Amino acid sequence: MNDQAIQTIEMPDYTAEDFYETSAPYLFLYQFQDDKFKLGQMREKMKAQAAKVGVRGFIGLWNAFLETVQKKNGIILENATQFEGQEIELFSGQYICDEYGVATSDKYGYEQVICRHPIMPVQRLVNIDTGEERLKIAYKKGRTWRWIIVEKSILASASGILQLAASGIMVNSENAKALSTYLLEMEQLNYETIPEQKSVGRLGWVGEHGFSPYVSDLAFDGEMNFRHIFNAVRSEGDREAWLSAMRSLRAEKGPGRLFLAASFASAILQPCGLLPFFLHAWGGTETGKTVGLMIATSVWGCPKMGEYITTFNSTLVGQEMTASFLNNLPMCIDELQIQSSAGIRDFDKLIYQLTEGVGRTRGAKTGGLQRTNTWKNCIITNGEHPISNANSGGGAVNRIIEFECAEKVYSDLVGICAVIQANYGFAGREFAAYLQTDGAFERVSALQKEYFRALLASDSTDKQAASASAILAADHIATELIFQDGNNLTVGDMAEIMTKKDDVNANIRAYNFIFELVTRNPNRFKTNDFGDYQGEVWGKTEEDCVYIIKSVFDREMQNEGFNSTAFLAWAKRRGMLHTDQERSTKKARITGSATNCVCIKKDMIAEWELPKFDTSDLPA
Repeated sequence: MNDQAIQTIEMPDYTAEDFYETSAPYLFLYQFQDDKFKLGQMREKMKAQAAKVGVRGFIGLWNAFLETVQKKNGIILENATQFEGQEIELFSGQYICDEYGVATSDKYGYEQVICRHPIMPVQRLVNIDTGEERLKIAYKKGRTWRWIIVEKSILASASGILQLAASGIMVNSENAKALSTYLLEMEQLNYETIPEQKSVGRLGWVGEHGFSPYVSDLAFDGEMNFRHIFNAVRSEGDREAWLSAMRSLRAEKGPGRLFLAASFASAILQPCGLLPFFLHAWGGTETGKTVGLMIATSVWGCPKMGEYITTFNSTLVGQEMTASFLNNLPMCIDELQIQSSAGIRDFDKLIYQLTEGVGRTRGAKTGGLQRTNTWKNCIITNGEHPISNANSGGGAVNRIIEFECAEKVYSDLVGICAVIQANYGFAGREFAAYLQTDGAFERVSALQKEYFRALLASDSTDKQAASASAILAADHIATELIFQDGNNLTVGDMAEIMTKKDDVNANIRAYNFIFELVTRNPNRFKTNDFGDYQGEVWGKTEEDCVYIIKSVFDREMQNEGFNSTAFLAWAKRRGMLHTDQERSTKKARITGSATNCVCIKKDMIAEWELPKFDTSDLPA
């Protein structure tokens, strides 16, 4: 039947008796079965006419007629989705799916509206980390198709599916159950038709699949809150323009090289079996610390603020979730001073949490435990102040490589900022591709171990040397592979900014703090010319030692974040205390009364050096 013939057909005026007692209205529609568009038009006209004469269950009667014809003639007559602009066509079973939305008939034959706009599942995603399935749901509002990826557990309950309302899907307490049933039934009816794809909810190494997001057959199914970061990891602009700017930066041999090298180092921590670490740059304004973060980010993607780079202005849980999402890509955090009012101990907590590389174990709402987040990356930060302090725990200090930006990251901050905002994302893709070639893991691991051995000769701790060696090894590879300019970092460059063993040891720092405390408060430890103390009495000093009242000692140590019990045990083992028998304290007369004191010997910390290793055979 041609289009002209169809247009001349007029729909008869059927009565309620025709709909209830004959098949005439249904046979009239059936003649258009080969033209789905015209069938949809005429069905809607027929539905309106049926309602006009008091027939409310037309859709149910029409579906029953189709089933009868199918059985009688032994043909396959499938009811299919007829959404304009739909991604795929699906068998819709009992559902009528057209531009008016989704409808079916209830048990009495009356029409039941499921959703008043087109909606359908178009893809099934299986996460390679968890094995969990999600559905990609396409829906149309107005003329525009949109989509959302939803966990099956959300779609499976009437209460859970209400969350889709936030994305603009027309679901409420009245139609929630019916919409849930419809979406899951559509998947079941079209299991072979709906494409299935492996997915990942994070960045970085994904087993044998490669390095996300540079894997063509993996879709992103992660949290919507992180989609902007995922989308920011991309290439844009001119590779040579970015490369030229970075070569100029490296030629100046300033602090900018550290940001660049640490960004590459993040990708090799997992292959080398290393823990996460902080690289923190601090100093005054106008030195380009934020530009340094943008330089590090430009290795992998868009360095514009608000896309990849985050700030400290979030909770510990939020920082953990972000680290887990980035996984093996650098976590770039701007402006440490946003949380400076919270106190240094909060930074210690953040440092410990992020450098452990494992999130807290949490219970699931449905019972049991949530999947524990993990990550292995470099956390690159900046601020006006150091992230560590004299009272920071030794473990926290050990996990940070920090340096003062006393000079500009690059001489032309405005120029390089303009270049990297327009050209970015090439080097990270190339670096990740190289690491996936045969023998690359073994080579980078061997380089890291060589640098580690060399750095130990600089009086660094094992953890500091491990972190610094990752930076040097990654920079070594990037220099050969990408920059080819010979301006890579050296062992000497890193040794200048690394924390020494004595600086990391909390007990040595506590010992130095005690004598600084005595020096700052001389009147607390000696009487005046009249034999009186001025203010609170803290103890007394003698030629070779200092006596501190035990309660005062405990209080001042706690105020500075040191553990007095641990310190006394350490000091006693090393003969640094005068004590009474088996105790860690000694009785002394203070203001005429026998008082329990901590008696610490003076000048017990001597300078010492580690034996030097022969580094002549190591990489420059």
